[in-house]
Amino acid sequence: MLPVTYDHELTLVKQTFVSDEIGNQIPVETEITVLCGIKSVARNEFYSAATTGIKPSIVFIIHGYEYNGQQIVEFEGVRYRVIRTYATSFEELELTCERVAADG
Repeated sequence: MLPVTYDHELTLVKQTFVSDEIGNQIPVETEITVLCGIKSVARNEFYSAATTGIKPSIVFIIHGYEYNGQQIVEFEGVRYRVIRTYATSFEELELTCERVAADG
């Protein structure tokens, strides 16, 4: 197996909510950019997830210490939802993601 090269940028998006002056919950996003590797979703994982309505489309490999539970990531202007995390080693973490529809 080839070593992972961290030659792509991935933006981890953390969303929190704050209240405005009349109590409405307003989403606030905090972004952090990290380096990542990319790999394809395994065929068996793709088909197994499809039976439950999930559509994994890409796997990002990042350093585990950089991840803090973010559920949204952005790569090359496209947003993805993290559907599974998997630690492959002490330092590496795989984020299996599905593309977020354009309307949210």
